[in-house]
Amino acid sequence: MNTMIRRAALWAAIFMLTLVGPAFCFGLFSSAPTFAVTVKAVFPHDQAAFTQGLIFTDGVFYESDGRYGRSRLAKVDPQTGRILQKTDLAGEFFGEGLALANGRLYQLTWREHKVFVYDKDSLAPVGELTLPTEGWGAAWDGTRFVISDGSSVLRFYAPETFRETGKIVVTDGGKPVGNLNELEWVEGNILANVWGSDLVARIDPATGKVLAWYDLSALRAGLGPLSGDAVLNGLAYDAAGKRLFVTGKLWPKLFEIELTGVFP
Repeated sequence: MNTMIRRAALWAAIFMLTLVGPAFCFGLFSSAPTFAVTVKAVFPHDQAAFTQGLIFTDGVFYESDGRYGRSRLAKVDPQTGRILQKTDLAGEFFGEGLALANGRLYQLTWREHKVFVYDKDSLAPVGELTLPTEGWGAAWDGTRFVISDGSSVLRFYAPETFRETGKIVVTDGGKPVGNLNELEWVEGNILANVWGSDLVARIDPATGKVLAWYDLSALRAGLGPLSGDAVLNGLAYDAAGKRLFVTGKLWPKLFEIELTGVFP
C-alpha cells in the first residue's frame, strides 16, 4: 500500500508540474513570494552565443560565452546585437561568469580553476588568477567578488588575489537552494538565476535568505522552439539608469525587465 501511495503522489506531482508549470510547483515549497516580471524593452541577441556572464557598462554589453572550443569574451552593441570586439579563449577553457571591477573584466572558467583578467576597453589580457572551486557566476559588490559554483553556497573573494573572505549558504524556508548560477549585484541585493529553471532569486547578502523569486518563464515561452541547452542565463544591471537586462544561452533576444521590490 505504501508503494502505491508513493506512486500516486509521484504521478500527481508530475501532473501538476505539467499543468501549472515548474515555477508554481516550486512556490508550493517556498516561503519567499514569487513575482512575474514586466518587459520594458526587447533587443536582438546572437543566438549562437552560449551566454554565461553578462555586464552592461558605458552603453555596451560585455558577454562571456561558454563551450569548449567556442568560449569567448565579447563587447556587444545593444541595439543591433553585433559583436564590436572579442577575445577567444583557448580550446581547453570553458568560459563562465563575468564581473567588472576597477576597470578590469574578470572571466571565470568552469572546471579549469582559472580567472582571466582583461582591460575593459581593449579586451587585452592583463593577468590570471586561481579559483579553488568550479566557476559558475560572478558579481562585484563594490569591494569584493561574489562567486557561485553551482551549489547553494556563494563565496566572497578579495580583489587582486581572489582570496576567500567569507561565504553564505542561500536558503528559502530554511532549506538550501542549489544550482545557483549567473549572479548580479543590484541595489544591495544579489540576484541569481537557478540553472535549468526560469527562476531568479533575490538574495540578502548578509544572511543568504531568498527575499523574493521572479518567474521569467513567459520570456522563454515567447521565443519559440529552443534547444534543451537554451536556458535562462545572463543578468546585467545598468546602475546609472536603474535598468536590468536578462537573456539566455542560445536565445535570439535580450530583454530589459522590471522586478517588483528591488528598486527604491
